[in-house]
Amino acid sequence: MRRPPALMIQGTGSHVGKSVIVAGLCRAVLRRGLKVAPFKPQNMSNNAAVTADGGEIGRAQALQARAAGLAPSVHMNPVLLKPETDTGAQVIVQGRRVGTLKAGDYGRRKAELLPKVLESFAIVGEGADIVLVEGAGSPAEVNLRAGDIANMGFAAAAGVPVVLVGDIDRGGVIASLAGTKAVLSPEDAGRIRGFIVNRFRGDAGLFAEGVRFIADRTGWPSLGVVPWLEATRRLPAEDGLGLAGARKANARFVVAVPALPRIANFDDLDPLRLEPSVDVMLVQPGEPVPAGADLVLIPGSKATIADLAFLRDQGWDVDIRAHVRRGGRVLGLCGGYQMLGRAIADPDGIEGPAGTVAGLGLLDVATVLTPDKATVAVTGTHPASGEPVAGYEIHLGRTAGPDTARPFLDLAGQPDGAVSPDGLVAGTYVHGLFAADGFRRAFLGDAAGADLAYEATVEAALDTLANHLERHLAIGQLLEIAKAF
Repeated sequence: MRRPPALMIQGTGSHVGKSVIVAGLCRAVLRRGLKVAPFKPQNMSNNAAVTADGGEIGRAQALQARAAGLAPSVHMNPVLLKPETDTGAQVIVQGRRVGTLKAGDYGRRKAELLPKVLESFAIVGEGADIVLVEGAGSPAEVNLRAGDIANMGFAAAAGVPVVLVGDIDRGGVIASLAGTKAVLSPEDAGRIRGFIVNRFRGDAGLFAEGVRFIADRTGWPSLGVVPWLEATRRLPAEDGLGLAGARKANARFVVAVPALPRIANFDDLDPLRLEPSVDVMLVQPGEPVPAGADLVLIPGSKATIADLAFLRDQGWDVDIRAHVRRGGRVLGLCGGYQMLGRAIADPDGIEGPAGTVAGLGLLDVATVLTPDKATVAVTGTHPASGEPVAGYEIHLGRTAGPDTARPFLDLAGQPDGAVSPDGLVAGTYVHGLFAADGFRRAFLGDAAGADLAYEATVEAALDTLANHLERHLAIGQLLEIAKAF
């Protein structure tokens, strides 16, 4: 089978902008008339997307697929690690949950997954003119090199050339790029064909000497200095760090979101962030839920019972009940929905010791966690407004009780979620609801802007990003590197 040209974008560390650069390159290459496909061998994220066949991949790869004009596939991200504790994660292989492993156990077993990763890489490459591969973390973590499938281990096994990205906005970009060369083995360093300096602010000409120093010290050519691009804030947040932002002084509607340690699928908040009159406030540990909030939104969680205990430890349960007594609204999404009920039972010990814990008691429902995982795209309507909705479910457990007689959504005849008798508290298993402009406007009322077309905004941001990279990166040279290796 012919393997198409491929190029791997690795970073000097996490959060240097690899995902965004790959998304922008996907759109730029697509506009050049080439068939491009994204790929990430291993991702660690609780922000997942559901594919058409009911699997799950990292949300960043779903965005990259969109940029490439493709439907997301489980093979675009064959290994997804979803952290449940500080030392353990749920392991998803080719879209399916295979179990939960401690970090040490996964480290010893990850090499066993390389055949699956290479199989998916071959599938993604079928019919493509080029595959753009994203690394994870940094190849400079040489203590993880043995059995690696995320960076140089994959590049070596697949025969893929590498371009290294450093983030100047974080500081120390010269040291991070040159230092990566210093710690890599000669074989791995030889796979790197050039470097990119990302997120530059100011006059790039002032950094010309820095670029020369990096090139002289590493022997790698510069492939571009990419200035900071504000439009990337309009793209779905890559991780929870992207949720924090400046408060909106003139906001007419405040959404308070408890910052749960294992917050999941937080891209639910992206359309709300883009509403000019809506202030999404991520409530940090030690802070109270603001009394002036219009809506408390309890987000999804990868470890619902543990995050519920954390919520109580912060006193947020008291704040949320006070919010409801004042007539404030509460919406729970997925794990947040489960927390709103009377109880969460975990008879099989899926999230920890088997047992049952009390919920917040704001909805008359109860949840039983089960090993079977629902991962499915859905469409339907919001009965209260009649507006159409589309989204996806990705959860363990079943929820039932009297308040489900007032479902929050109607999914093609199947009820979903629950609403309290007074209408102030609601929950749903469906993620992605606020991307639907009509539903979002109906739910927010007068605070919603009439001009925000969310999906069109994301498309425009991808086009702006592609234009930006065309101006500042040697894309033709990147394509030649992919072909020549």
